[in-house]
Amino acid sequence: MRCVIARFPFDLIKSEVEQSMSGIKPEPVTGLAVTINRRVYPVMQVGEVITRQSRRDFTVGEMRRALTRLGFTCHDAAAIAPTPAPAPAPGQDESVLGW
Repeated sequence: MRCVIARFPFDLIKSEVEQSMSGIKPEPVTGLAVTINRRVYPVMQVGEVITRQSRRDFTVGEMRRALTRLGFTCHDAAAIAPTPAPAPAPGQDESVLGW
């Protein structure tokens, strides 16, 4: 698929993107994320690897559009972060019987 990222044309193929990311360790996700081969990567990390450009040269929106058109699932970091369990109310005993 042909797409323009940071004013440069790229011919991207889903299998080539998967292969490029196969040996890359995912960074911690703080913003928009993409799932590639059951691993969750920040969109900007994927963009940097597949375009070989600095992250300052392209936007999250450009990468999201390109990755979505290739068939990858993009989602917010909040969608993948586990929600913490609520803390017990003060004064409540953890055991049911109160011992």
